[in-house]
Amino acid sequence: MTSPSVRKKNRLSEAVQNIRPSGIRRFFDMASTMEDVISLGVGEPDFVTPWNVREASIDSMERGYTAYTANPGIIELREAIAGYLEQQFQTPYDPEKEMIVTVGASEAIDIAVRATVNPGEEVIVVEPGFVSYAPIVSLAGGKPVPLGTRKENAFKLTKEELESVITPNTKAIMLSFPNNPTGAVMTKEDLAPLADVIEKHDLLVLSDEIYAELSYDHSHYSVAKLPGMKERTILISGFSKAYAMTGWRLGFVCAPPDITAAMLKIHQYTMMCASTPAQFGALEALKSGRDDVERMITSYKQRRNYIVKSFSEIGLSCHSPGGAFYAFPSIEDTGMTSDEFAEGLLKEEHVAVVPGNVFGEGGEGHIRCSYATSMESLETAVERMGRFLRKHAT
Repeated sequence: MTSPSVRKKNRLSEAVQNIRPSGIRRFFDMASTMEDVISLGVGEPDFVTPWNVREASIDSMERGYTAYTANPGIIELREAIAGYLEQQFQTPYDPEKEMIVTVGASEAIDIAVRATVNPGEEVIVVEPGFVSYAPIVSLAGGKPVPLGTRKENAFKLTKEELESVITPNTKAIMLSFPNNPTGAVMTKEDLAPLADVIEKHDLLVLSDEIYAELSYDHSHYSVAKLPGMKERTILISGFSKAYAMTGWRLGFVCAPPDITAAMLKIHQYTMMCASTPAQFGALEALKSGRDDVERMITSYKQRRNYIVKSFSEIGLSCHSPGGAFYAFPSIEDTGMTSDEFAEGLLKEEHVAVVPGNVFGEGGEGHIRCSYATSMESLETAVERMGRFLRKHAT
């Protein structure tokens, strides 16, 4: 029994209490109680993990590979990742000193922030952006600084916008291109001016490149390829999106040796290692999964083209996303907020989308629509959305 003289302590961390629950979850929870809902909200492929990848994982278990692996992952997988990065994106990394296999790209983001950011230091978070970036910075004791991009510039980041938020306390910038939720991409010509600013202010770059394979109009260009940038870049990626392996929870992070060693300390104490069967599955994906990746990319591009054209036809302005599998149409002309639009569309027409404001203030006036679903579902969703717009025409 607690003594009456002892002040009762708060059982919860203030950092956790100050973080809002994911705004995406509310709409998924609403949709789960309804029938005949078409979801354009899920951020994962609608493809099943290719059979040869599943078979390799099953085979590893049957052969008894069920123990812990080395903390950074099995060396065969790290070597395969290194070969993949160099072949596909011309970004060479040492698999022994500059790479860790993680429990999804989400763990990679977390340990990258915790290994580099001191309490009170600022991390620029480009918005609209993935919902977890700012909370992860806050949980590490850092200060997330939102930096909005504009639809007029296809949601790309400019050096002037970057310069405008840098202070003496800025430690790093979080980049995510191809972008979730906008589908924006940054070419070499787009990234080069940013690199000049980043070097000038001695910043680190946390580059989430999980959608690198899903680049439709231009080959993906990593910021780490620019002169002088590899030594200040933490490259984050994984197998969830390109290889349809979301539930396997397997990612990787590449960084200079000193940062990798620091991240490994956190990984050792919190995760030990990524799932052993998942690592063998990922190894097979890199060895023989190229045809499956190309097939999925072709399908996503066809759906991208369809949904952008269809949104225009029903009166939704939407830039053509250069990557990922999301469209980010503007709903400003409806006079509704993104929350009002998403909730009304779900209740009246049973189509689930994500309000843009959950991705930062710059996302207000937009909705995120995943086209990682069947063409049949997309066609029905567009038809229902057109009906919703006609009912609410101002």
